[in-house]
Amino acid sequence: MTDREEIIEILARYVRANDHRSGSALGELFTEDVLIEIFQHDGKGGRKQLAPPTRGRDTIVDVYDNLMPPHESRGWSHHVTLDHLVSVDGDRATVNAQFIMFRVRGDQEPVGGWPKGTYGAQGTIAPEESGYYESDLLRENGAWRIAHHRVIHDIPFVIPAA
Repeated sequence: MTDREEIIEILARYVRANDHRSGSALGELFTEDVLIEIFQHDGKGGRKQLAPPTRGRDTIVDVYDNLMPPHESRGWSHHVTLDHLVSVDGDRATVNAQFIMFRVRGDQEPVGGWPKGTYGAQGTIAPEESGYYESDLLRENGAWRIAHHRVIHDIPFVIPAA
């Protein structure tokens, strides 16, 4: 794989680990002292920080494995990234990609089963988040790792107070 392909794959693994709520899978993608920041566009060409920055691979793993609530019954999320802009300079790289997160909620199967003639997906799929991922990566021991990850939401996004 080229560096560009490897970097795009890191982002693909990141969104899948988010969808699976897997801290251990996320931990494999980050440097030990990774910095993660969450913003939203402020409507004036700038950004508003939505939460204090989070630093450290172990902290992220702990949040996802122990504090992140599981998906609701019959619920899931699907993150999609597109329009990847990648720049590589030796053992440093950046990637900027658009993202959309879809919330998936399956309908409960009726007690007697699905009615005759029922066909296709039973439930809803709706876009819930959109924005940009901006990541700085470092090559460590031959593997790309995210060192600084910024999530920039397009629309107002609320993070519940702890």
